[in-house]
Amino acid sequence: MTAHILMIEDDKEMVTLGKLILEREGYVVSFAYNGEDGLKFIAENKDNIDLLLLDIMLPNIYGWEILEQVKADEATRHIPVIMLTARHYLEDEGETSKYADLFSDYVVKPFVVRDLLNKIATVLEAKTTTVDN
Repeated sequence: MTAHILMIEDDKEMVTLGKLILEREGYVVSFAYNGEDGLKFIAENKDNIDLLLLDIMLPNIYGWEILEQVKADEATRHIPVIMLTARHYLEDEGETSKYADLFSDYVVKPFVVRDLLNKIATVLEAKTTTVDN
C-alpha cells in the first residue's frame, strides 16, 4: 500500500520540492499552505493520511497548535508527525520539550533529501510495526 503524506507548509517552493521528491519515491502527497486548510483536510481525510509533515512557522495557526489539535483528537491522534523547521535547532526548547511526546521526528530546512526520506521511512515503518502488533 502506498503511503499518503500530507504536507502543511506555507513556502510554495518547499511544497513543490517536497511533492516532487516524495512522489518520485512513490508516496501520494497532498498539501496545504496554511493551518486552517491543513486542519480541514485532516478532518475530511483522517483515515487516509499516513504521515503529516508539519511546518512550525505558519501564518495564523502556529504548527505547535496544529500538532496539539491533531493529537488531542481521538480520530487523528494515530497520524505520526514530522515537524519542519527553518532553524538549525528545533525552535524554543521550552516548546520542544512541551510537545516532544506528540511528534515523531523533525527535519531542518533546507533538508538533505536522503535524510528526509530516511526519517519518513523510519516513522512509517514504526507506525506499521505498531499497528501490526
